[in-house]
Amino acid sequence: MSARRMWKLYEPYHGVTYFAPEARAATDALGCRGGWMGYFGLRAAPLGPATAEMVAATFYNFKLDRVARSVPTTWTIASPEQFLAARLEGVDAGLRAILGNEVVGDDMIEASQLAQRAALAAPIAGRPLAAANVTLPWPDSPHLVLWHATTILRESRGDGHVAALVAAGLDPVETLVAFAADRDTAGQEGWQHWRGWTMEDWSAAQRRLRERGLLDKENRITADGSRARHDVETRTDAAAELPWQVLGNAGTERLAVLLTGFLRRIVAAGVGVIKPHPMALDLVEIAGESVG
Repeated sequence: MSARRMWKLYEPYHGVTYFAPEARAATDALGCRGGWMGYFGLRAAPLGPATAEMVAATFYNFKLDRVARSVPTTWTIASPEQFLAARLEGVDAGLRAILGNEVVGDDMIEASQLAQRAALAAPIAGRPLAAANVTLPWPDSPHLVLWHATTILRESRGDGHVAALVAAGLDPVETLVAFAADRDTAGQEGWQHWRGWTMEDWSAAQRRLRERGLLDKENRITADGSRARHDVETRTDAAAELPWQVLGNAGTERLAVLLTGFLRRIVAAGVGVIKPHPMALDLVEIAGESVG
């Protein structure tokens, strides 16, 4: 499927939103206390002054307690509109720092046009984060058009992924436990800490997955667990395929080539994703670079 391949190529470009130093500087300037407050404010701002419950529900794999440390206090520090302005400011500065003159090059113009066509076809029904971002005005500069397109595509895919997880009966912490067991057991501590789950939460989720036969007595993924994970990923990919069908094979392939060029610069800068992001190792292979 094109959907998974393209996701790996556009996700780092979108990731500048949260991981570029310029983005952090923009939220610090608003008065955010720490990176998490900035992250939740930047990503949730298209929803308006959302409650902690709404943010936890749409982001899915964060514990409510983790979200509630920042939201809704976030909206007393700055309004959603101010976060949206800071988001655009931080992304603009971050991409200019990474890509230099490429932000006004012919490749960027072509990539922005192709990605915009794909994003306009991204499903939004039943996908609140995608729908919220679709309502925002398109920026004028090509590098920001490309960023806005990747944001819509990313959130549309993410909303579809949440639907697949709900259908599979995997709650937020079970989702992370199953992922860690399937692909990245060594990263358990990172996922648990990042998303705010306690050891007790994690152990209880492991017990529930053992009872369902998805983990064995050593908390390793079973054949049934691998099948369940594979089914979720397959459903996610299938639900994210429409933009690439609309863009067509030639357009999709051309955008892939252009995004790969930008991705190499982003990975070299160490900005697109950070550990324990599940895509970090994939980016090493795609970009031919080392991720620090």
